[in-house]
Amino acid sequence: MKAIKCINVAVLVATVIVAGCRTTEPPAEWDSRLPDPATLKINEGRRIMFANPLPRMRSGEYGEVLCGTYNNRELSLPGALTTSDSRLGLFLQKLRETLMANRRLLFLDGKVVVCNHNWIRDHVHQMKGWKHWEYDPLSFLQLIIDTQRKDGQFFELAKQMDDFHWTFVGPESHRLFPEDNMSLVRLELEADVEYLVVEGAWQYYRMTGDDEWLASVLPALEKGIDYQTSDHLRWEPSLGLCIRPYTIDTWDFTNDPSSGRDRRVAGKPLCAMHGDNTGVYQAMKLLAWMNRRLGNEAKAAEWDVRAATLRESIMKNLWNGRFFVHQLPVRGTKPLDENETNRLSLSDAYALNRGILTGDECRAVIDAFIERGRTAGTFSEFFTIDPAYEPSFNRYKPGEYVNGAISPFTAGELAKGAFANGREGYGWSIISRWIEKVENDKAIYFLYHRKTGESVSEEAGPSAWGAAALMDAVEEGLAGIVDAGTGYDEIAFSPRWPVTPYRELRYVTGYEMSKKYVDVRHIQNDAGFRYHLRSPASKVKAHLLVPEGKSPMTLLVNGKETAFALSTVGKSMYVDAVVAPTCGVADFEVLY
Repeated sequence: MKAIKCINVAVLVATVIVAGCRTTEPPAEWDSRLPDPATLKINEGRRIMFANPLPRMRSGEYGEVLCGTYNNRELSLPGALTTSDSRLGLFLQKLRETLMANRRLLFLDGKVVVCNHNWIRDHVHQMKGWKHWEYDPLSFLQLIIDTQRKDGQFFELAKQMDDFHWTFVGPESHRLFPEDNMSLVRLELEADVEYLVVEGAWQYYRMTGDDEWLASVLPALEKGIDYQTSDHLRWEPSLGLCIRPYTIDTWDFTNDPSSGRDRRVAGKPLCAMHGDNTGVYQAMKLLAWMNRRLGNEAKAAEWDVRAATLRESIMKNLWNGRFFVHQLPVRGTKPLDENETNRLSLSDAYALNRGILTGDECRAVIDAFIERGRTAGTFSEFFTIDPAYEPSFNRYKPGEYVNGAISPFTAGELAKGAFANGREGYGWSIISRWIEKVENDKAIYFLYHRKTGESVSEEAGPSAWGAAALMDAVEEGLAGIVDAGTGYDEIAFSPRWPVTPYRELRYVTGYEMSKKYVDVRHIQNDAGFRYHLRSPASKVKAHLLVPEGKSPMTLLVNGKETAFALSTVGKSMYVDAVVAPTCGVADFEVLY
């Protein structure tokens, strides 16, 4: 009987690799125990062949590269596996853990409500991450929609009554549930709630494709935006812009210390803040899209016209040629200092992904962050605002809390915008820096000290907010997988892996609730590059980044030569084609 030889891979690596040099020939068993690429069905008839089935723990000619974890912690939704290392996959796993830890239950008025977490703002921002795995994604959003006020306002948070947020506003802005010791509250000075409810509904609809549900809530969504763009407390007709009290970007207090416990609008200085307006613009475009999904073309066209009119007002009054004016005082309000027209804020990064800016305008915003990072003397350029207010804003000195601290949600939105607008290398540099930061800190936090990069108190806000933004930047920016319909029945596929060091990888995503999965394998070599895309899509709009210095000559889709176009975004070249997958597969080979 022939003896079975067992190879200790760790010993093997030590034997063959010394200071980067091979010292002995490896045992033949290493190669013979693993699949030959030529035997893989995924490679049948293909010019570019995948060299490594993934997942795997080790790769390389002799298994010298540790590229995966023992029990595949990195394999989830979304998840990444590479032949080079497990860093990106473990980064996504840490972001998932952070989001999952933020999941809460509310026991309110006989209902058990799942939220992530108990402010609709945070819940919707964090939905960019948790939508992939959450099995009860609707209950909190539905509660907020069902309790809409007659004037169109939505409540925004659920709090214990002895937390006393409900005392910060008038009786019209809270609803009490004494049996549960709970309250629903709208901090009146907040001006981002209505458009975020629209965004949340759009995200949920993409997960489910539930037309009946969409039709049932669409009137409430539209009523909310109608309120936002007409009420005297929310709208300045002379400018055609949304307004709010004079806060730091989208935050919920003014410079007056009394606003800590008085969150009403009356008597407070008012401004037009660009983030509220770009958010409402996006909501209008989403309402147009949702109406078209239901066949309401006339209503959709009406929302498109309203969005175009709002954009004209925004660009006329708030755009300074490079980014947005932070706060534009209205109705006799005086600016706090002379820096408002030159003050970058977190909503500049959000604007990159709201469909309101041209490519050139997006690149101007991105470059403004890059340039500010070189001169601000901070550990990174991901500001809440810059310059900060001197000598303080409310009780926060420069660099404290949202008066100039560093935020990963700014970073995530900035990275996503960079990937989509011809600054792909910069987008990857942001992700790379946060991979290293999270590895060193063993965690991700809500805000970071402006100078040192150390985390501030976890009580400052939910770390999951930034985690979701970075996850979304990897998902839609780097992996370039965008659900352009519902349940990934149509995909906008814009992968940008050539700007990373990874030359062979697998990326998986989808919605666990509806069991809709997207599985992408990628390889890049001297002959060209290949993407093998498995999905529920009946239509894939491909927009494939070409490695710098390469000239595409041929596109093969499922082995057949296919017509394509070349486009440029900034200085980046893309191969473009619209294809119908065969049996759920669209296999792209781009040959040089």
